[in-house]
Amino acid sequence: MSQPIKVNDLVIRFATVNGTGSASANNMFAKAVMRMGIPVTPKNIFPSNIQGLPTWYEVRVSEKGYLGRREGIDIMVAVNAQSMKRDIEDVREGGYLMYDSTKILHDEFIREDLHYIGIPMMKLSMENFSDARVHQLMKNVIYVGAMCALLGMEIEVFEKLIHEQFAKKEKLIPGNIKAIHLGADYAREHFACPLPLRLERRDLIKDKILTDGNNACGLAAMFAGATVGSWYPITPSTSLMNAFEKWCNKYRIDENGKKNFAIVQAEDELAAIGMVLGASWNGARSFTSTSGPGVSLMSEFLGLSYFAEIPAVLVDVQRTGPSTGMPTRTQQSDILASAYASHGDTKHILLIPSTPNECFDMMIEAFDLAEYFQTAVIMLTDLDLGMNDHLTDPFTWDESRMYNRGKVMSASDLEEAKVWGRYLDIDGDGIPFRTIPGTHPEKGSFFTRGSSHDPMATYTEDGDVYADGMRRLLVKWETIRNHVPKPEIVKFDKEIKEAILYFGTSSYSAEEAMDELTQKGKLLNALRLRSFPFSEEVLEFIHHHDVVYVIEQNRDAQMRSLLMIENDIPAKKLKKVLQFNGMPITAKFIADSIINA
Repeated sequence: MSQPIKVNDLVIRFATVNGTGSASANNMFAKAVMRMGIPVTPKNIFPSNIQGLPTWYEVRVSEKGYLGRREGIDIMVAVNAQSMKRDIEDVREGGYLMYDSTKILHDEFIREDLHYIGIPMMKLSMENFSDARVHQLMKNVIYVGAMCALLGMEIEVFEKLIHEQFAKKEKLIPGNIKAIHLGADYAREHFACPLPLRLERRDLIKDKILTDGNNACGLAAMFAGATVGSWYPITPSTSLMNAFEKWCNKYRIDENGKKNFAIVQAEDELAAIGMVLGASWNGARSFTSTSGPGVSLMSEFLGLSYFAEIPAVLVDVQRTGPSTGMPTRTQQSDILASAYASHGDTKHILLIPSTPNECFDMMIEAFDLAEYFQTAVIMLTDLDLGMNDHLTDPFTWDESRMYNRGKVMSASDLEEAKVWGRYLDIDGDGIPFRTIPGTHPEKGSFFTRGSSHDPMATYTEDGDVYADGMRRLLVKWETIRNHVPKPEIVKFDKEIKEAILYFGTSSYSAEEAMDELTQKGKLLNALRLRSFPFSEEVLEFIHHHDVVYVIEQNRDAQMRSLLMIENDIPAKKLKKVLQFNGMPITAKFIADSIINA
């Protein structure tokens, strides 16, 4: 089966066993592609147990810079017998299957339309390394070395990565370099290298970095001035608070070794958000991270944040629900739960980043918005953005930037004020003034309540007074509309009357799908949502078009519902494009859905 040569355009999947040390080897492969100046996007697809079940690491390489997941596996490195049959089925016709030929491959795994590459990985490892504990680990490095030769990659890149990875454990460097060469040498001796699928050095990365959204959010929280993080562990948000702690330990310890931050692992999500509200009320910038089940448990306290007007920042790294769902799969299914969290009439600010760089910027902005508007701000990321590495612009921080703490009464303000009420709207924008405990020895109301109150923070059961307060919160909501991040209008041609609307990690594939649809003669305008409440730009864009395809990774078209609820947009104008199987949406799925609509 002769193959046309394809350069810098492939998908490779490593099918391994969770807990066998394959993750670092697979990650090294993705980093090596990046070091060769080629755009790359890796996806770690792993089980929710500790170890023993199948795990996959999928790497897309695209010289065109397409960073969404792509259907069709070009090369499968299948080293897990448990998933072998399914793994082979996923390889496209004419693709390649690399396997451990230490044992003979059973006939049931043979497909006539595939190219088979047998590398005796375990045999090579056992023959060259005496310590039985490293046999599996070196097996992983050996298959990466084989891929290096088969794809025509530069082995020096891998050697440099190994030196960097084990800089603090130098005794491990020689063995890993030996394993890389074992795999590469065997592949060159037994197969025609490179394959028709190959990687060649380019200069397309520039100054971009490879990182994940959870790390970006944790770093940004430190830059934003957060001093309190309270959380309860839950996949896929745990690494976010770990990142915050890591960066604080590096930059938030004074010369005497004293920490100027507090990170508390609470007994549950209820306690975590309660601590955040307590710390925020007391003047600290505080936040928590969680996933869908945590948002459900935090809802009552989020209602307190809304009604008592206490700042709070929450990062919801969405996963597949409902209930426990699939904890290690991605989805965009907490939209309505987050927008209207709690009982009664509530609305919460949502920020929706698409890249780690945007996670960094929006996380910093979240604290300013929360304090300025005295309310909860929820960052909606997802597992794909939170836990997977993405090629992104480097983070930037303006040293002259000042935190916007909003309408906070100082001691002199309290001295001069003739009348001050905690929930009194003086400026007509719906935002009252607040105080921080300890500001003044006598003046300033530090009491806050979640029960019905009048503008002076006095308890009331007068329905008209209550209703006035709720209407004031709507005035504040309208003020918020003009301060949240604007949408990105990716394409707007007045002559085109159909469009796509997307958000979050759907963006990568949505933009690629636009190119595919253009090639097929279907022209679309495009808008990327970045926040809720929706600004006028969103509404004007939708009203201009006859049909808008709303692309979402959930079953019930939650963003479409939110658009209709908030803006009375007719259902027939907003068409659904929905994927909810827990895997990142692909451009092919989007394009096919629109063509067949």
